[in-house]
Amino acid sequence: MFRIMVAEDDTNTRKLMCTVLSRAGYEPVPAVDGADALDLLDKQHIDLILLDIMMPRVDGYEFVRTLREGGCSIPVLMVTAKEASADKIMGFKAGTDDYMVKPVDEQEMLLRIAALLRRSKIANSHKLLAGATELDYDALTVNHNGNVTELPNKEFMLLFTLLSYPNKIFTRRQLMDELWDMESQSDERTIDVHINRLRERFRDNEDFEIVTVRGLGYKAVIKGT
Repeated sequence: MFRIMVAEDDTNTRKLMCTVLSRAGYEPVPAVDGADALDLLDKQHIDLILLDIMMPRVDGYEFVRTLREGGCSIPVLMVTAKEASADKIMGFKAGTDDYMVKPVDEQEMLLRIAALLRRSKIANSHKLLAGATELDYDALTVNHNGNVTELPNKEFMLLFTLLSYPNKIFTRRQLMDELWDMESQSDERTIDVHINRLRERFRDNEDFEIVTVRGLGYKAVIKGT
């Protein structure tokens, strides 16, 4: 079970978020402010942090800067009432991975949490096997029977994401949200272009294929399973 810290000084908001997380199958870890959250991080494993900005003692900006300067890569989702673009920019510069403005839609929050956890798993995996095909996250390469192909970053991440969850259907929107940043001018058709390139590169690969699920999106299928 993923353990998610909720660093929020408002008691009612903190309790509500913890309830939402529990119902979704996560284990919530409440923290009353940033200082409390830092203390808890020294005592137990945390998979993701929901973080308010305006907190006493250690605010959200200082908290996430402290994490990143210390080399901690735990995914952070800022959930705050501060909605100005300057506040969001400050949050991302401090090191947050995502940003939501209160009041939040609970379902959207859960979807963003799931996406951040997937990215974290992929980033920590480094290498992935699909049959006899090995994907090397650090080198952006695909090795099949000794034939090594180096891919552009987005193509590699797209393939790595799909193969990390074989048979899971990803919509184009999900893939855009996970692999393209906020400032990107690309639309969902970009996914189709990259999928076609991957299919062309690996059309002779007997270990996997990328399948179109009509009306939904794409999934990777490991052959022979």
